[in-house]
Amino acid sequence: MLTLTQVELVQSSFAIIAPIADDAAALFYRRLFEIDPSLEPMFKGEMAEQRRKLMQMLTAAVKGLPRLDRLVPVVEDLGRRHAGYGVADEHYDTVGAALLWTLEKGLGTAFTPEVKEAWVTVYVLLATTMKNAAAKELSAA
Repeated sequence: MLTLTQVELVQSSFAIIAPIADDAAALFYRRLFEIDPSLEPMFKGEMAEQRRKLMQMLTAAVKGLPRLDRLVPVVEDLGRRHAGYGVADEHYDTVGAALLWTLEKGLGTAFTPEVKEAWVTVYVLLATTMKNAAAKELSAA
């Protein structure tokens, strides 16, 4: 369960990353492709645009955490779209690892154990929501 303290930790730590959004997104994708090079072909087109979309999605998710009732349908839609792109359940673990690595690099000493735990909780919640929506989409097809 997501606590108010965890929401605040995620939001305050993301506020540190926001000013360096493009650099953070570039670090994320570099790490993602290091962990699993087979994911790179999924990202067609301009990576600058992909980095912008990633940061927009993260910004919306982080801002939306206090209102999960409004955020969940958006995240479910994202999960359905990702299923259409060929994203499989195991890719979420890779993305989570790349995200946590990026946050650790971007936040430095501000990436405390409590901040990490808050991000893990948020990521698991969002990834599970996306995977569940994708599974429903695929079973209905």
